[in-house]
Amino acid sequence: MAQHSQTAPSGGSTGGSSQEQRSSRRAVTVFPLLILAGAAVALLFPQAFAGWGAGVTPALMIIMFGMGLTLSLPDFALVLKRPLPVIAGVILQFTIMPLLALGIATALDLPPQLAAGMILVGSVPGGTSSNVVTYLAKGDVALSVTMTSLSTLLSPLLTPLITLALAGQFLEVPTGSLALSLVQIVLVPIILGLIIHSLLPGFVRRIEPILPWVSVLGITYVVIAVVSGSGEVLAAAGLGLIVGVILHNLLGYGLGYAVAALVRFPVASRRAVSVEVGMQNSGLASGLAAQYFTPEAALPGAIFSVWHNISGGILASIWGRRRPDDHAEPTHR
Repeated sequence: MAQHSQTAPSGGSTGGSSQEQRSSRRAVTVFPLLILAGAAVALLFPQAFAGWGAGVTPALMIIMFGMGLTLSLPDFALVLKRPLPVIAGVILQFTIMPLLALGIATALDLPPQLAAGMILVGSVPGGTSSNVVTYLAKGDVALSVTMTSLSTLLSPLLTPLITLALAGQFLEVPTGSLALSLVQIVLVPIILGLIIHSLLPGFVRRIEPILPWVSVLGITYVVIAVVSGSGEVLAAAGLGLIVGVILHNLLGYGLGYAVAALVRFPVASRRAVSVEVGMQNSGLASGLAAQYFTPEAALPGAIFSVWHNISGGILASIWGRRRPDDHAEPTHR
């Protein structure tokens, strides 16, 4: 049976000091409030953030570097120890969310640029705050960390291919350029972070409490940059886009949990898979959409960034009150 970890993640590692745990909890609590405030200010005073678009890629690289600092090679050992839940979870991540995005965009008849942006949100890896949400929800933190890490490392290959297959009917998808950007934005910073963690573990431990805030501030920056340049489109899209984003996230949670239950994963693992499938690296999706599609295509990612942290907090609050049934029948080792 999978062992449920009760230690808080620092973003990657499943251990952590009490100071680091408190920092992670505060970051998850403040995250949606800070993003909502940033989005509101960007809508009210868009001219004040006119030049922020140029900083989106560096901001994403800093976020990914911070994630790399929290990872270590043992975080990937679960792929060998318990391959079934890890591989199944990653497959669900890259199938359920892209197909849901296509179905919802089609059902709501979203404009092509918004449909493509929603599909890109569905095609990126798991969200950077999913590990902390899984911890607060009393889920399998080790599984969550490994799923996030593996889906992120696979994203330079899978994200462009899935986006091309599903969003190519709406907008031209520059697959090669998208893949190269993902290598630059995702792989290189994460590998650098891993190397520094291996060489300077003491230094990394000292700065770990601030790393959740690096993600919070970085994604807030991306949301402000996107929203400030797309206020008119956001107002025109209005309720339809917001409903679509909410459905995308909630159905991701539900289907992730349902499939994990169907194959009889332990309850703690079901919670981890549910959170990993439902929460996306929407800041990355926004940055890529703004760079390779249109500013409007970045809006689904910006809205998703706000909503999935609110819903993740609610889900963690509900599940966190109930310990998982440790006697649920396992199907893996």
